[in-house]
Amino acid sequence: MKNKFFGAIIYLAIVLSAISIPLQLHSQKVAFIASDVIREHFTDAKQAGQRVKTMVDEWKRELETIEKNIDILETEIKKNRLIWTDEEKQDKEKELENLKTEKMTFARNKFETNGEYDKVLKDIFKPIEEKIYAAVQEVANEEGYDIVFDKSVQPLPYTNFKYDLTVKVLRKLGVDVDALEKEQQDKINKDPRNQQKQSKEPPKRTKSRPKDEETRDIEKPGNQMPNQQFPLTDSTNQVPLIPR
Repeated sequence: MKNKFFGAIIYLAIVLSAISIPLQLHSQKVAFIASDVIREHFTDAKQAGQRVKTMVDEWKRELETIEKNIDILETEIKKNRLIWTDEEKQDKEKELENLKTEKMTFARNKFETNGEYDKVLKDIFKPIEEKIYAAVQEVANEEGYDIVFDKSVQPLPYTNFKYDLTVKVLRKLGVDVDALEKEQQDKINKDPRNQQKQSKEPPKRTKSRPKDEETRDIEKPGNQMPNQQFPLTDSTNQVPLIPR
């Protein structure tokens, strides 16, 4: 009997906790940011991006140089294949093969997954991401939000820009956000969800009184219509209409 009693209590506790989970989720305050917009306007991120671009441009120039050398050597081989000795042909073909291998190895080392590009990108942007993350934490704490999504990483089907913390995070990072703030306010005002709902109730009609009540009002003393006075003579010929 005791085991059944405790079993019932445990079952009830599980049911209540399962019910409370969606209620807790419903009561959570949710917002979002656009991290790509933050990086675009954050000075430190723009400088880091410029460093990465300079590095990548240099790598591309090196690849282009190797490709030009390959093109020159291929043209040279085609031009002189009839006059070169077998040994000269083999040397040039070997040189061409080495250049193609150099190009492939260089491209892989720089741009393949977990290559130099990924490592440099991580090293350069890690302190930037830490600053952005800290700013998001501060804004969420000040505004009382429990969850903040990143719209740039996770596409959201609908977002009300009232809950967009991007501008506030940028302000926390020391960015002038006057123009962005105005743009966000325009989006908020244009959202139908934020516009004041007009009442759709039809205008109230005055109650019409039943015909019986109107009839009773006419029959009340003082409400009767006066007797109409007809003329006794014709107004034109002064002829009596009623014999005397």
